[in-house]
Amino acid sequence: QMQLVESGGGLVQAGGSLRLSCKASGRTFSSYAMGWFRQAPGKEREFVAAINWSSSITYYADSVKGRFTISRDNAKNTVYLQMNSLKPEDTAVYYCAARQGLGIYTAHNYFGSWGQGTQVTVSS
Repeated sequence: QMQLVESGGGLVQAGGSLRLSCKASGRTFSSYAMGWFRQAPGKEREFVAAINWSSSITYYADSVKGRFTISRDNAKNTVYLQMNSLKPEDTAVYYCAARQGLGIYTAHNYFGSWGQGTQVTVSS
């Protein structure tokens, strides 16, 4: 399994921006599809965004479409989540996840490797 470490979370006012990073271990990062998920207190973990191995395909939850952008740098073994126009309802712990394969995946049970999460808090 791949080890993943997220960073970049924090406290931001509504309308602000944050960029999350997820650094992966191992030399086969480019063969993995990556995803971002989030979990707010008392709620189930939900899908946010996903990207395939080559960055040719991305997919977003309707709630973040047009505000968030997922990207990756295979040379740096890193996936990013640029979050703009943040809303209080975006407050959650954000997790990155990895699954080996050439496809794109949005269901959390398809991902075998998870990071420890990073807290994002958006104040109104």
